[in-house]
Amino acid sequence: MNIILLGPPGAGKGTQAKLIASKYKIPHISTGDMFRETAASGSELGTKLQGFMSKGALVPDELVIEIVKNRFLKEDCAKGFLLDGFPRTVVQAQNLDKILLEKKTKIDHVISLSLSDEEVIKRLSSRRVCRVCGAPYNILTQKPKVDGVCDKCFGKVIQRSDDNPETIKQRLKVYNDQTTPLISYYKKTCVLFEADGSGTVEEVFKRICDFIR
Repeated sequence: MNIILLGPPGAGKGTQAKLIASKYKIPHISTGDMFRETAASGSELGTKLQGFMSKGALVPDELVIEIVKNRFLKEDCAKGFLLDGFPRTVVQAQNLDKILLEKKTKIDHVISLSLSDEEVIKRLSSRRVCRVCGAPYNILTQKPKVDGVCDKCFGKVIQRSDDNPETIKQRLKVYNDQTTPLISYYKKTCVLFEADGSGTVEEVFKRICDFIR
């Protein structure tokens, strides 16, 4: 089973991806994991990728496609995969279709987690992290015992710069600009499921499993 998982920042995509991959015994493939693995490989492709990453520049589509294609050649993808963070654009989706056609397979399900912008901003702006050990907190659901102090190492608990409301709004704009055409693209293939991303982790996971079943 080949699955693509879409969703705005803060929709719980990473959490759901791990649960789906575990239940259906398919590899969870994230763009970040692929990039890190390729960059560390010492290959010619990895060197090219490292050049873009070290400058903080966007990785060109053709390089992303090549990295994805190489990942699909690995043995663990023989019985399916879950893609998280790719494709991000219609061009990438079209190239993905070509790669899968060569492998004589296709995408079975595209699951798009939907969440209102207001809920995304609320979720992300409430996140906090320990500056020292990286332990995660949430001022709504998982506060440290002492305000601003990490329970584990007593380091300072802070809000990351990309979790402030203005930055979140910009991240949402970029996501919506890129993903709206992508959702329309997959609607034409009749494999798209728009899952309500609100509620508990368990509730959202049940909606996804009900759809797949």
